[in-house]
Amino acid sequence: MLNIVVCVSGGGTNLQAIIDGIQNGAITNTRIQAVISNNPGAYALERAKAHGVEGVCISPKQYPDREAFNEAFLERLNRYRPDLIVLAGFLVVLPKAMTQQYKNRIINIHPSLIPSFCGTGYYGLKVHEGALARGVKVTGATVHFVDEGTDTGPIILQHPVMVEPGDTPKSLQQRVMEQAEWKILPQAIDLIANGKVAVEDGKAVLL
Repeated sequence: MLNIVVCVSGGGTNLQAIIDGIQNGAITNTRIQAVISNNPGAYALERAKAHGVEGVCISPKQYPDREAFNEAFLERLNRYRPDLIVLAGFLVVLPKAMTQQYKNRIINIHPSLIPSFCGTGYYGLKVHEGALARGVKVTGATVHFVDEGTDTGPIILQHPVMVEPGDTPKSLQQRVMEQAEWKILPQAIDLIANGKVAVEDGKAVLL
């Protein structure tokens, strides 16, 4: 059984996709141990509660500095002994100690086809604003392992989404979530839970 901890900062639509995937059998051999948010107002915590999953908020505002927050965050995370950490819209830079301790055991969903529109500054609507400003015809989403860079870890799955005439950042964001994110994040978790993903020479390989 793959024990996962899901880290979320906002509404938790990707968390909901994971919960639904476990319930409908799209994700097998997996259990959500806890949901951690850095935002006390995150609706994701309500989603966790509604489904009987422990939800906890660890906010940087509760600590005197970032180092103290990082220590507290990692200490709480370690309590759950996760096999996999899933970043599902988590707007916090992970401490180096965490990426090292959980090497190739942290995954992230990013709303573009990496390496496009990713890295520092590209998050949330900013990704879709960038795609529309550049005039791309195809965008999408990527699930990747997390390393010490920003959106630089091995890519597990990607799924394309067509940009349509008249798209706004908001409409494009919604379609990328519906057509890509909510599909490939559960799919990646299921692959990992069943031993079908490996990292070889810095690249993720599907077995």
